[in-house]
Amino acid sequence: MKRSDYISWDEYFMGVSLLASKRSKDPNTQVGACIVDDNNIILSTGYNGFPFGCSDDDYPWERDGGDTKYKYVVHAELNAILNANGKSLKGARIYVDLFPCNECAKAIIQSGIAEVVYLYDKYADTEETKASKRMLTSAGVKLRRFETDRKRLELEFKR
Repeated sequence: MKRSDYISWDEYFMGVSLLASKRSKDPNTQVGACIVDDNNIILSTGYNGFPFGCSDDDYPWERDGGDTKYKYVVHAELNAILNANGKSLKGARIYVDLFPCNECAKAIIQSGIAEVVYLYDKYADTEETKASKRMLTSAGVKLRRFETDRKRLELEFKR
């Protein structure tokens, strides 16, 4: 008899997204993304961080002041799209823990991604997020909040 407590596809891909976020060196916000095709094959992952060649030690992580991280950081969604290295993303789903900003929404639309599955909508009341939702909806991208009864997934490296 097969196991009955296995995780769903949504739980698996959101778990991959959350795992990818653990690669971010941002001291305040770690975001991960996972792009999946219709056959539930992972096409790409990404997390928020500085572009290749820009040292995490040489650029600011500050959120306030004159020189902040916001001018330099590549968001998880855009990183995942770029990390796909030209693979077709048409009709794909992107799993993200934080609802995409308006700039990432543009990249999601342009890449052909058909659905955004998100865990949190922390900035729902901001103008940027409202613009993001407007564009994604206008472009026919499905928006779906991740739902599960599970509180956590646990990974063990040693048994």
